[in-house]
Amino acid sequence: MPGYDNFHSTAVAWLKVLLPLAALGILSTLFLVARTIDPEDAIPFAEVDVEDRIREPRLTAPTWAGMTEDGSALTVTAAEARPAGTARTDGAIADANATGLRAVLDLPGGGRAELVAATGRLDLATDRLSVGGGVVITTSTGYTLRTDAMVAALDRTSMTAPGMIEGDGPGGHLTAGSMELTATSAAPVTHVMVFKNRVRLLYQPSQ
Repeated sequence: MPGYDNFHSTAVAWLKVLLPLAALGILSTLFLVARTIDPEDAIPFAEVDVEDRIREPRLTAPTWAGMTEDGSALTVTAAEARPAGTARTDGAIADANATGLRAVLDLPGGGRAELVAATGRLDLATDRLSVGGGVVITTSTGYTLRTDAMVAALDRTSMTAPGMIEGDGPGGHLTAGSMELTATSAAPVTHVMVFKNRVRLLYQPSQ
């Protein structure tokens, strides 16, 4: 029994020394055989993105929303927008160029007009949205119209197509030299779509 106790004590004493040394050896081996990570691998991609953002700052999927004087709700969204021109005195951006534009005008009486355009410019200094690159206007009254460019006011209900416009409506296919959607000043407020300049309507009665 005394011999067994001496052997046990000796073994425990050696294990107290050998086990920590073995653990240190295993850890050092893991660090030595681990794959070295090259920090340069991701830098070229990061540098290109950061430099591009600094050179041309932009917003992805921005949204602008507001109310017009006659109570219509206007929402403008875009795929991307970039600041244009100079900043205002308070440091905010006065205007921006955008792509993939969509503007929705919800009228207080329940009607709706939706505008989709390839490009546009949002000018907060003059409360105006100018769009181009092919514009499609869809209304809840059944009109689907196409034109090259259009201007919409941000502070009141006003959409103007200064050039040729064509499309389909409840009465049939129509073309005109210009079009304007406005709100009347007399109460109750009503919204009127007016076609001007060589208006032509091909009447197509419903079946």
